[in-house]
Amino acid sequence: MSQSGLELLFQGQNLPRLLAGFGVTLRVAAVVLALGLSLGALLGALRTLPNRGLQVVLRGYLEIFRIVPTVVLLFVAYYLLPQLGGLNLSGEAVAVVTFTLWTAAEMSDIVRGALVAVPRHQVEAGAALGLTRAQQLRFILFPQAVPLALPGTINLATRVIKTTSLLLMISVMDLVNVGQTLVEANSHLHPTFAFWLYGALFIGYYLLCAPLSWWAKHIARQRKAVTND
Repeated sequence: MSQSGLELLFQGQNLPRLLAGFGVTLRVAAVVLALGLSLGALLGALRTLPNRGLQVVLRGYLEIFRIVPTVVLLFVAYYLLPQLGGLNLSGEAVAVVTFTLWTAAEMSDIVRGALVAVPRHQVEAGAALGLTRAQQLRFILFPQAVPLALPGTINLATRVIKTTSLLLMISVMDLVNVGQTLVEANSHLHPTFAFWLYGALFIGYYLLCAPLSWWAKHIARQRKAVTND
């Protein structure tokens, strides 16, 4: 009796390879989020400083990563940097650098918006008490800005996870690339194999992103309830 498409998914090394690709996706997303959110928080704080030259540079940085498609940035880093800079980085390393810079740019705007949303009189009161700008950020601005920035940060995290699917474009063996390889190797054995394989990819990304999406919505509802009270 011939195997079904679902049974083929568990045959041989198909499932272990798919799980290995899932691990690559998780690793890249985790590293990018750790680095990108940290750098973005720093850049967001810098964007609140009254330094016009710094603001022009940081705004230009944000606009580049916001306007240019991420896949184009990924190709530029993967194909041009080795030729221009003589850098010999793996595809995964190039993706981490590119996605980190993109994430930091987006995070900087989220943090800046949260910081400027803190009532101005609280900052002025801190300055009157003799607090430096760094102390104002640490004791006044960031504690109040974190809840404001959290929904946007969580939504950004889901975007980062979904954007890792672009690793396929530079031959990194992530979840999508492994899945595509398995489909090409096994579809001739059963016509429904692709359905079950892409169904598994759907479930994998859903399990990663859905809890974050629910969390962001929960926080938004809590903030709305507090505001209405």
